[in-house]
Amino acid sequence: MPASSKTNKPRVLILNYEYPPLGGGAANATYYLLKELGLRPDDLSATLITSSVDKARHEQVAPNIDIHYLDIGKNGDIHYQSQKDLLTYSYKAYKLAKGLQRNTPFDVVHAFFGIPCGFIAMRLGLPYIVSLRGSDVPFYNERFYWQDKILFQRLSRSIWKKARHVVANSQGLKDLALDTNSQKIIEIIPNGIKLSDFEEKASINTERQLRIVSTGRLIPRKGYNLLLEALKDAQGVSATIIGDGPEKEALLSQAKELNVDLTLTGALPHEKIPMELSQHDLFVLPSYNEGMSNAALEAMAVGLPLLLTDVGGSKELIRGNGWIIPTGDVEILRRRIQEANADRTGLADLSNASVRHSKEFTWAKMAESYLNLYKA
Repeated sequence: MPASSKTNKPRVLILNYEYPPLGGGAANATYYLLKELGLRPDDLSATLITSSVDKARHEQVAPNIDIHYLDIGKNGDIHYQSQKDLLTYSYKAYKLAKGLQRNTPFDVVHAFFGIPCGFIAMRLGLPYIVSLRGSDVPFYNERFYWQDKILFQRLSRSIWKKARHVVANSQGLKDLALDTNSQKIIEIIPNGIKLSDFEEKASINTERQLRIVSTGRLIPRKGYNLLLEALKDAQGVSATIIGDGPEKEALLSQAKELNVDLTLTGALPHEKIPMELSQHDLFVLPSYNEGMSNAALEAMAVGLPLLLTDVGGSKELIRGNGWIIPTGDVEILRRRIQEANADRTGLADLSNASVRHSKEFTWAKMAESYLNLYKA
């Protein structure tokens, strides 16, 4: 019997091809999971295998946490991983994991994304957990409809069936996953926030123009073109988007054409985001697809009312602190923004509700939930 089984101190292998600065929400979730687990050296040890933006390296980030960065030949947009990137990571991660397993056996594998990381975990032949993040769930993204139909739906069923636990980060994502495998028990562990990073709070101002903000990659899936359409010729309203991506020039051009007061800050260091968010009055994310938005959680933590489209886990973030609107409906989006601008007192009430609701979502709670699964 392995020593970890006797002491109930599991040795965990975590797989995620994204880790800051690479990637988005799943990368951040993995970062904060490791931060929290690093505070629990008596409870477990964990090794992450991820991708590097340059050369391969190995780092010990806590007495019980180490990270292997693989050189996948990454170039181009660090927030987008190509098929070549994923295939290179999969091959190298599997090879490295097999070598590490021979030297010091792992008790459990935690795979972020069913494909490719869940597939790697399945091939390793160890007990494994799959964390579904959104794009890895069949039919989450219309762009991959035929790939999902022909291959990934069948492959996902096999990966999930053999997993000890399958975890979604929202009820909406769980419901979508059940369309692929209605017999699988899928648990929910939501994303979190570090509340102490968001002590700066928004102050809804009735005398200045309405300041809208959003955080996300400048890609079509985020629906920022719809936000600009909704703000066409709007007086007394400005919009700021924190993030970068391939749609930058198109959005700037559209804003100029529609007479929209738009600021694109580019990607900001995470420690500067709370202050930037707090200078605004309303967080808007008109996305076509989300799992559970870390950006919306962070906006909640600084006390911003939320205006979100009905995707993924958005409904779970609204508890008297904003609105859910249909996806792709510019007219309803425009009307909600106009109503928010006209009722700043009501907006302040929503702001207070956001702060209260944000306390239900923390990285510590997420880490505790996963630690219980590891030990089980």
